[in-house]
Amino acid sequence: MRKLAFSVALVLLCAAAAYPYEVVPVANGGTITGIVKYDGVAPKPARLEIGKDKDVCGAQPLFDQSLVVGSGGGIANAVVTITDIARGAAFKPEDGVVFDQDGCEYTPHVIAFPAGSTIKVLNSDGILHSIHTVSSINPIVDMAQPGFKKTINVTIAKPEAIKITCDAHNWMEGWWYVVGNPYYAVTDVAGHFSIANVPPGTYTLQVWQEKLGVISHRVTVPAGAPVTADFTMKPHKD
Repeated sequence: MRKLAFSVALVLLCAAAAYPYEVVPVANGGTITGIVKYDGVAPKPARLEIGKDKDVCGAQPLFDQSLVVGSGGGIANAVVTITDIARGAAFKPEDGVVFDQDGCEYTPHVIAFPAGSTIKVLNSDGILHSIHTVSSINPIVDMAQPGFKKTINVTIAKPEAIKITCDAHNWMEGWWYVVGNPYYAVTDVAGHFSIANVPPGTYTLQVWQEKLGVISHRVTVPAGAPVTADFTMKPHKD
């Protein structure tokens, strides 16, 4: 089922990436705020089995991060984007987006950044890691990172949801969500998000979550004012 969610997300993200975007001054931009919630009682994250480098990787318990739901039902690490915006504020690639390997897990678990950005992949563990991307649009990254190599720089050119794994530690998983416009956010630990300086208009607002897939609805952004857009995500049925 996770493969299905990934495939659906990839198709929708590719469609969004192809949408033309023009940089223009934004007058009386609005702000979209909201919360992404889980429908029902979320399962407790499973504890991961550590089979290697236990002195580092087993220093503290590690848990599956594919679905993290807070006490109030908010979903962390979901990516919220406007998928069909044609014109808006300028944005540019970022240098120094940090993706760390710390305690044999990826921190942050999900990062979002503009296409063309350079990611600094850190190795804070001082042991061998081997970063491997699951990618359909961008070239696959498959690079060993010994303990002495503290930083690897990786540039991602095109919008795509990219799964990150470690060939040295098979429980490690994370995500890079590469966007094609500046209107995006990653939900915090309580499921909240905010997207600012949005030109007035009606848009498709989409939520991607690695395990639950993609949902979206239309939202109208008034001039110079906030609007609330909340989402509820349901578990997949077998």
